Amino acid sequence: MDLKLKNHRVLITGAASGIGLATARLFAEEGASLVLWDVSDKVREVAAEFKSTGVAAEAYILDLVDLGQITLATQAATNHDQPLHHVVHCAAIGSGKFGFPFTNLEPVDWKKTLEINIMGMVNVAHCLAPVLTAKRYGSFVFLASVAGQIGSQTDPPYSASKAANINFAQCMAKDLAKHNVRVNTVCPGMVQTPLNRSVWQAWYEQTPEPERLSYEDWTHKKIQSIVPLGRWQTSDDLATMIVFLSSDRAKEVTGQTINVDGGFVMHW
Repeated sequence: MDLKLKNHRVLITGAASGIGLATARLFAEEGASLVLWDVSDKVREVAAEFKSTGVAAEAYILDLVDLGQITLATQAATNHDQPLHHVVHCAAIGSGKFGFPFTNLEPVDWKKTLEINIMGMVNVAHCLAPVLTAKRYGSFVFLASVAGQIGSQTDPPYSASKAANINFAQCMAKDLAKHNVRVNTVCPGMVQTPLNRSVWQAWYEQTPEPERLSYEDWTHKKIQSIVPLGRWQTSDDLATMIVFLSSDRAKEVTGQTINVDGGFVMHW
């Protein structure tokens, strides 16, 4: 299926690794040019790799909590003859704490996660929505999580922040529809990313030694018990949905929360 994304320009946050990087690769395969944002300087290497294969790619190292940095990066990224068409926001963190029950955490453990995951999204939205609405065309896709729908006890700050992402994306979708700008959310289930491994690490460190499981055993047990399809989802699986939702093949889809989770979350 031709997604008709050739010569489109897409901005991706959290582009140096994981789902953000997989999304950048798939957009590149579709003929899009890339604007890559990440807090890690690895994003420069990623952009260089793309450019070595003939893909137009720009790299910006920035902190999404710093509105000043986002404002400057937005100005730099839009100071082009070629317009920006799509925004994909993947950057997020977990608390690094195992929150089962939530009283394992202190209120101070919430601050950084909420700041990055919620205010980072808010900063991206405020800076980039005017860019797309001015052209009366474009899309936002925000990466959330099934944890934002089911109240996952594993990491309450992360779960709460992802619920906020889903809700704010719906607010945005209503506001921006009149400008022909679509907004959707994609929710991963069980994906092997550094964030997923950090959840296991937090569990492992707080579990009595006789009950500890390796990462492989822990995830296998969890997947078999909660994922009907009984397998991992991959970064490429998420990227496929993100790129499709960004394309005009999904031009009537906005305000939706799409789960790529092997059937983990089902709503009746």
